[in-house]
Amino acid sequence: KLPCNNPPNPVRHKAPRAPGAPAAAFAAETAIDELAEKLNIDPLDLRLLNAAQEGTRRLAGPVFPRIGFIETVQAAKDHPHYTAPLKGPNRGRGVAGGFWFNASGPAAVSASVHADGTISLVEGSPDIGGHRVAVAMHMAEVLGIPVEDVHPTIGDTDSIAFTSMTGGSGALMKTGMAAYEAGKDIRRQLIERAAKIWDVSEDDVDMVSGVIQHKSDPELRFPFKELASMLNATGGPIVGSAGVDPKGVGGAFGVHIADVEVDPETGKIQILRYTAVQDVGTAIHPSYVEGQIQGGAVQGIGWALNEEYVYSKDGVMANPTFLDYRMPISLDLPMIDAVLVEVPNPGHPYGLRGVGETPIVPPMAAIANAVYNALGIRMNKLPMSPGTTLEAIWGEDNAL
Repeated sequence: KLPCNNPPNPVRHKAPRAPGAPAAAFAAETAIDELAEKLNIDPLDLRLLNAAQEGTRRLAGPVFPRIGFIETVQAAKDHPHYTAPLKGPNRGRGVAGGFWFNASGPAAVSASVHADGTISLVEGSPDIGGHRVAVAMHMAEVLGIPVEDVHPTIGDTDSIAFTSMTGGSGALMKTGMAAYEAGKDIRRQLIERAAKIWDVSEDDVDMVSGVIQHKSDPELRFPFKELASMLNATGGPIVGSAGVDPKGVGGAFGVHIADVEVDPETGKIQILRYTAVQDVGTAIHPSYVEGQIQGGAVQGIGWALNEEYVYSKDGVMANPTFLDYRMPISLDLPMIDAVLVEVPNPGHPYGLRGVGETPIVPPMAAIANAVYNALGIRMNKLPMSPGTTLEAIWGEDNAL
């Protein structure tokens, strides 16, 4: 909140993860929790009864393709975290769900095959989440070669066709599909080159597990690296390229479980245990996917407990540095348990979904619901800092 309408030192605002969705989920998911209590039903069972699924129409208009919200809620319900007892005073467990769509846009990839059998891949999506390796994996999978032999780099429009921004949980979706199509282009050219060398029809040649081979004559075969070494002498280098603009790329759902302990004297909320369950489609690079989920959850926890702009009465920001703007660090949190639920996305050749933004959506509501189960007090103000929590504890209607 601002004490004046026009602060002289305003903070620049840009869209972070899932802009707007965490605040909306905070309201909706705490209301769902209240409803579950009034109905005397498990909060995850209530979500299962009303879960969106394939064919459900979003409020914004589009109809969901195959999604994994039901599977995600069920995985959370079956998780040892949810079934384990939580003992001790002023402790509570809360759950919340969240969703974020996968944006898309045009993307381009160009890839050159070198004589040593390696490939230089140029793509146009700035890498802010580790997607370069997964893009290389798309191409390596098409060609049946080790991913270590595909070397991805980021280019601008001087070296690659236009690629829209990295955002909307769509960078890997669109750029990975472009790499997939560019890999198919390289595969087609390799088959064409082998057919010319052998003087046979292209229809009689195939590429399987990194080997270009004649379908009926086992003597006619080239491992990928062998044919790559012959390209300059048999017609010139091979460059594969592709441009895509994927449509109907789906969305991703998550369910978070938070255990907290609240100090009623100081208002401090301590996270004891945290589990983030998410439908990731197909986890192309599982450790990177887990990292995205953990990072989003931590950022959401920061919004829930600490992060806010503090302005003086003159409208000057009082906490403009990382020393004063309180973000969570590793000492503040337990290990975030990231659980990957794999329900393939029908809009992608390998079934992946964008994962980077969904995990920031549930934390605020999950923690607020946990605080309620610890103290019996509904938190309706963010962040749930010690001061805000004490205000709620000693509020006119909630005096202990």
